[in-house]
Amino acid sequence: MSSGARSPAASGLLPMPGTPSASWAVYKARLASVFQHPDASVVIAFWLFGLINNVLYVVILSAAQDLVGSDVPKGLVLLANILPSFLAKLILPYFIHRVPYSLRVIVFAALSSAGMFIIAFTPADKSVGAKMVGVMLASLASGGGELSFLGLTHFYGHMSLAAWGSGTGAAGLVGAGLYVVMTEWFGFTVKNSLLASAYLPVIMLLSFFLLLPRRPLREGARAGEYQPISNANAGANEAIEEGAGPHTVDDIPTANAASSLLAPGPAVASTALSDSRDGTWSKITAQLSRAQSLFFPYMLPLFLVYVAEYIINQGVSPTLLFPLEASPFTELRDFYPMYGFLYQIGVFVSRSSIAFIRVRQLYLASLLQLGNLVLLTLHALLNFIPNVYIIFVIIFWEGLLGGAVYVNTFAEIMENVPHEEREFSLGATSVSDSAGICVAGFVSMGVEVWLCGYQVRHGRDWCRRIKAG
Repeated sequence: MSSGARSPAASGLLPMPGTPSASWAVYKARLASVFQHPDASVVIAFWLFGLINNVLYVVILSAAQDLVGSDVPKGLVLLANILPSFLAKLILPYFIHRVPYSLRVIVFAALSSAGMFIIAFTPADKSVGAKMVGVMLASLASGGGELSFLGLTHFYGHMSLAAWGSGTGAAGLVGAGLYVVMTEWFGFTVKNSLLASAYLPVIMLLSFFLLLPRRPLREGARAGEYQPISNANAGANEAIEEGAGPHTVDDIPTANAASSLLAPGPAVASTALSDSRDGTWSKITAQLSRAQSLFFPYMLPLFLVYVAEYIINQGVSPTLLFPLEASPFTELRDFYPMYGFLYQIGVFVSRSSIAFIRVRQLYLASLLQLGNLVLLTLHALLNFIPNVYIIFVIIFWEGLLGGAVYVNTFAEIMENVPHEEREFSLGATSVSDSAGICVAGFVSMGVEVWLCGYQVRHGRDWCRRIKAG
């Protein structure tokens, strides 16, 4: 653990149950503090950021079967829904700090709504490609929003991260549940359901401009933690010329101090001041080097868990079908959105538990998720699980594991990465889940076709009976 690490108590996170520092009184006090904290508006705002930034992504995946039918692999929708997000997370962290957060929020909200309008107004019998353009716009907005809001938690503390994690989990639950309720319970058409969803980004704008306290962000800017590189350089040079005294790491803008790897101290200060005079390429090179130090402890387990769960969600679950008379459904199309809903319930529960339960064995949870993938793939081939209700439980467990790895990965970064490195590290690590989903998207297209073809050859043709809505 680095010198920047803090204990769970000091970091604002609760100890693991069963440890000497854990007690019911501690958990009760923390729960009360969430609702009585003077900055409760921060918690609410970040919860809404997580909810709205991710909810359209979930709505699109829930509607995947209705958008393309059984003739097109659902992995195509997944790829269109994640590739732009992945590219945004891969590229934007190296220069998005030059763009004010207020402008980012406006742009990403507009792109989200525009994407949903394109999807909704494209007729069901028209080009799948046109729908995918809308999906890609919404994906770009989601990816840029995620790395921006994760970076924003740097200015608002650990409870903002917990609220963001809970909100992203709720997005899955709300998005999947909303689509099921609108299409199955209320009888809305796919078009009207998507149109209703297109107005949700307005909530993100209201949360940022009316609800979120702006003082921490302004103070961070005044302290040089969120300034354009040119201004930061000028400030540093003026301070040196005026004989302002010795500089510490805290005096240097994050964008410059972050140029050194995870090793705070006087050497970092001198290196950062020197690097501030170098070109943009040298800064990007330094950030890439720092990103390498994040790969094994944080990026890889997050990558693995997302590969496994999205192959399940988009490649295997469309083939997890049972006779209608042995299920609670009246149509075969109902299985897929229900699996997505149960998965999102699990994600919500685990992402919301970060203030109470910590999971530090990230690789163990990732391996358990790979086990779920093997189990469900074998069932799709051999049909040995007796009823759909057992599948429901497995899908819920899948969601618990995925949500736990996501939020605990970022909690580990908040605890173990030095303060001046944290904003970049949170944004850079977020590329791992998108990379995992991209890989899963390509793999799941082949997996679904293979599993469905195998089932048809063995007398189970349910997967071929579902058409676009």
